[in-house]
Amino acid sequence: MARFHVRFDRERCKSCQLCLSFCPKKIIKMSARLNSKGYAPAGMADEERCIGCQSCALVCPDGAIAIFKEEVVPV
Repeated sequence: MARFHVRFDRERCKSCQLCLSFCPKKIIKMSARLNSKGYAPAGMADEERCIGCQSCALVCPDGAIAIFKEEVVPV
């Protein structure tokens, strides 16, 4: 089973909210804290539910999203 880690570059995000629209699980939210440019950057509301589809990263016009896959080995 795989687990996915989603990283948002707070400084590159311009709050266009395209990632929110394209996330099939609707687990992305906008931060209440502004970045240095005055935008409220996107972030994860529930990373555990991420399926690693990369829709958010592919649609981001600023390349502010990266997804990493971590293999989880059952014990």
